[in-house]
Amino acid sequence: MQIHLGVSLLIIVFGLMVELSPLRWAILMIVIGGVIALEMVNTAIERLVDLVSSDYHPLAGIVKDVAASAVLIFSMIAVVVGIIIFF
Repeated sequence: MQIHLGVSLLIIVFGLMVELSPLRWAILMIVIGGVIALEMVNTAIERLVDLVSSDYHPLAGIVKDVAASAVLIFSMIAVVVGIIIFF
């Protein structure tokens, strides 16, 4: 989460420097908000799995991996959107 927030802050500063259009700002904010929201959902899922299953269970590992993968995929999409917006 700290990495996502740090990168988001850098992107916002960069967006201010290049004076993005309102439409580009809207797209950027939706993507940044999506990454942060998905990271929060991932954290909630991981904590819930830890609460429900105190012992190691293969399905618990799969649930955590899938939630983390969703964040990774959306983060990669966010990078592509950022590249399109800025370049």
